[in-house]
Amino acid sequence: MDATAVLRDAATGNATAPSRPYDPAYDPLVSPTPGQGRDYAPTYWIGTAGEPPADDGPITHDIDVDVAIIGSGFTGLTTAIHLAQAYGIKATVLEANRSAWGCSTRNGGQAQCASGRLKRSQWIERYGMEDALALHRECVDGMETFKALIADIDCDPQPGGHLYVAHRPRIMPILEKEAKLLRETFKYDARIFDAATVKNEWIGDTEACGAMHEPEGIGIHAGKLAFGYLKKARALGATVHPASPVQGWETRNGVHYLKTPGGIVRARAVGVCTGGYTSNSLHRELKNRLLPILSNSIVTRPLTAAEIEACGLRTTQVITDTRILRHYYRLMPDNRLQIGSRSAITGRDAPQKQYEQRLIGDMERKFPALKGIQIDYSWWGWVDVSHDMMPRIHQPDPKETIYYALGYGGNGVMYSAQAGKRLAQWIAGKGQELTLPIFTSRLPFPNVREMVESQAFAPFRRFGQRFLYRWYAYNDERP
Repeated sequence: MDATAVLRDAATGNATAPSRPYDPAYDPLVSPTPGQGRDYAPTYWIGTAGEPPADDGPITHDIDVDVAIIGSGFTGLTTAIHLAQAYGIKATVLEANRSAWGCSTRNGGQAQCASGRLKRSQWIERYGMEDALALHRECVDGMETFKALIADIDCDPQPGGHLYVAHRPRIMPILEKEAKLLRETFKYDARIFDAATVKNEWIGDTEACGAMHEPEGIGIHAGKLAFGYLKKARALGATVHPASPVQGWETRNGVHYLKTPGGIVRARAVGVCTGGYTSNSLHRELKNRLLPILSNSIVTRPLTAAEIEACGLRTTQVITDTRILRHYYRLMPDNRLQIGSRSAITGRDAPQKQYEQRLIGDMERKFPALKGIQIDYSWWGWVDVSHDMMPRIHQPDPKETIYYALGYGGNGVMYSAQAGKRLAQWIAGKGQELTLPIFTSRLPFPNVREMVESQAFAPFRRFGQRFLYRWYAYNDERP
């Protein structure tokens, strides 16, 4: 199909319409691209965000640009915003499907003061005290970056912090130790609540055996935030081109030739911001360096005042539990309950109702008063997890002007804003200022290098993931 077939009249200021339906079975490990011009997943965020803002339509001819950004989600758009605001660079953003089509409109809308999957104590073990303290400062600065970016975006913010709920009594000593470390070493005011306090003052989760409260945390409407970023980036001079997947990439004499269905984009620098929708065929530098995993999410009909009271929903702050395969949940501004957790292993299996039913069962176990409640929205999406559980914002080869920001591990709502700022620094030639390990090293391969280089690695990776999920589930649910 010709790329212009999906383009509405640009003079009307409308968004580019989809030319293909949403693909519920898409899998980044087996699909060569995320598609072209596909519609949004049927998420709560898309269903309640209003009409998508105007964009710049698909690429329709060969063009020359200074900076091309691949991916129009939170990271791609905030990179474009920071490039324009801090360096006067107007980026060209390429999107395979619709604007903010991937992770950015399929997450749980929880902005936490975190980056990657590791705790502060694990940062100390891996990087040493000095870098751990610097990483904490990076996250705190990231929260300030995020707050500044959303200050003029109507994205239904729910501030106040993050409640980390112990789902078993044996977890409480671990939380108490971590909270003490946060207070005394990182000067971050984490507090511990016992089970009675959690249930009487915060949330009536029947599994709650206590909790750690962090002072930073904001719930947002992911669709409204994505659309707000899109408007802001374009107002600053960036162009955003949906239905323009990168189907081929060559670099000659320092120029990157990005092949899209409508034409070649010749770019002097490229930033990759494709998250959990990163194809193994996009570029050799990214092949097998991410483990995409699925996360399911459901949103109920609006709760009555009696149901809210019965569930003890006394806070609208963002909440997660302490399972490895954790649940993330909160009471939304319109009094719906949103809850999510890990899902199927493969895209082919993702549409099976068993995963939705499992999540509904988890919700009903936590909140028995909601048994049988109507579910208005149910979806799933891919999360980009690095093999060492920490993100990278990096230039992998100093001889090539290629940069990426990837591997947030489910903590990208907030940190994508900071990653966009750091990626803009790299692209603008200021990368020498970035000295933390997440800026100075590549996304790692898995441990078994020979398997990684093999074309047959994906099945092995999925087999290992199935084994790990069973092991995690066993450890999560034991007394």
